[in-house]
Amino acid sequence: MTKIAIILGSTRPGRNGEAVAKWVLDIAKQRSDADYELVDLLDYNLPHLDEAVPPAMGQYSQPHTKKWAEKIGSFDGFVFVTPEYNHSTSGALKNAIDYLFAEWNNKAAGFVSYGSVGGARAVEHLRLVMGELQVADVRSQVALSLFTDFTNFSEFTPAAHQVDTVGTMLDQVVAWSTALAPLRSA
Repeated sequence: MTKIAIILGSTRPGRNGEAVAKWVLDIAKQRSDADYELVDLLDYNLPHLDEAVPPAMGQYSQPHTKKWAEKIGSFDGFVFVTPEYNHSTSGALKNAIDYLFAEWNNKAAGFVSYGSVGGARAVEHLRLVMGELQVADVRSQVALSLFTDFTNFSEFTPAAHQVDTVGTMLDQVVAWSTALAPLRSA
């Protein structure tokens, strides 16, 4: 069965992303089209990129990199849950992505973002990064506003229509992840 990681892309204390990622996982677990797993960057304790050899070479030397590579390599697709910080994604998520190369290739990705304008600019940047990593990013995006999907900017209270948007995004991620399977096995 297709395996999809829901990657929690914030390590900040008091992060809004934890509630968002668990909400996405709860919606995903009601489906039978793939196996879904929450992957929290906090569980990997990745320092700033500390590999001497570029990730495209696949010659990882650090135990934390090897652990991260094994986890990411086990998935067929991804849902990135990202905040928007200063018109981009979090430094922690970008750093985690930059650690690897082949483990991302020929897979699909969808995005759930949050911020004052729904995290749209964070996703714009992530789409560029995904292109370089040979990840097919899907069109449908879940953009959560700190003004309308959170109470007092911190309590996650998503609008009802967002559930359907998550479903559409997951449909696309699973379809593309499945379609790309022959490239991953080649």
